[in-house]
Amino acid sequence: MHGRHLARPAILIERVDSALIARQVAAALAEDLGGGDVTAALVPAGQQVRARIIAREPAVLCGTDWVAETFKQLDPAVTLEWLAADGDPIVADEPVLRLTGLARPILTGERTSLNFLQTLSGTATAAHRYVEAIAGTGCRILDTRKTLPGLRLAQKYAVRCGGAQNHRMGLHDMVLIKENHIIAAGSIARAIETARRTSPGIPVEAEVESLAEFDQASAAGADIILLDELSLADMRIAVVRNRDAGARAKLEASGRVTLATVREIALTGVDFISIGSITKHVQAVDLSMRFEFAA
Repeated sequence: MHGRHLARPAILIERVDSALIARQVAAALAEDLGGGDVTAALVPAGQQVRARIIAREPAVLCGTDWVAETFKQLDPAVTLEWLAADGDPIVADEPVLRLTGLARPILTGERTSLNFLQTLSGTATAAHRYVEAIAGTGCRILDTRKTLPGLRLAQKYAVRCGGAQNHRMGLHDMVLIKENHIIAAGSIARAIETARRTSPGIPVEAEVESLAEFDQASAAGADIILLDELSLADMRIAVVRNRDAGARAKLEASGRVTLATVREIALTGVDFISIGSITKHVQAVDLSMRFEFAA
């Protein structure tokens, strides 16, 4: 993959609230700085430098607002010249950002800014690989709530930058009835009926682990039915049964999905495939900062 471009994802990307980004960056800087950067203090206070952040592998870029906020909080006089935007493909051994300013704040912000940029670019890149893998099928890739604590909205944003879509943002915006809810409620039908009463107007999704449970969720009127680890054959049957019922529900597949299997799943006719590994098994993109000169 060395030097290869990734296609730019075609999706409208809603950005994250700047106040939330500021809080996340402040917490990360406080964690890193402690009582102060004792190594940056070795550099003369007035030393001016120019630096670059360079990609070491092809990826989808994400996290520019977090980088900008890092240096804004450390020294607003540091100037940033971005050579790519969030959602853009980036190429190995090419710069994505040039920075100019005092050496001390640039050195102090190096790790925090790269941590955000590498992690979010890794999430965006993983999402985009799955989107590419099912291109032309009409199916859509979704994320899950399996996110890094405190960085959910950042990772959900990265998923959008990769061309995939967000599932529910949290426990508040969709009813998702899973195995333990069904056991506690007594049945799939009872759980759906209660959800309609207690959370009117909110989408109701039910997870099923067999075709028999699928039929129960369909008959109870679930808006979305999550096919958890069903075989490809059973997924196809569920798609046909749903179509015969007037396609009342959207169908979502999940469970041990990989890049090797995702296209086969998409070709069964399901509407969505949710993949927790996009945000849970994050492999940071290899990015590094290098000083060009000191003045």
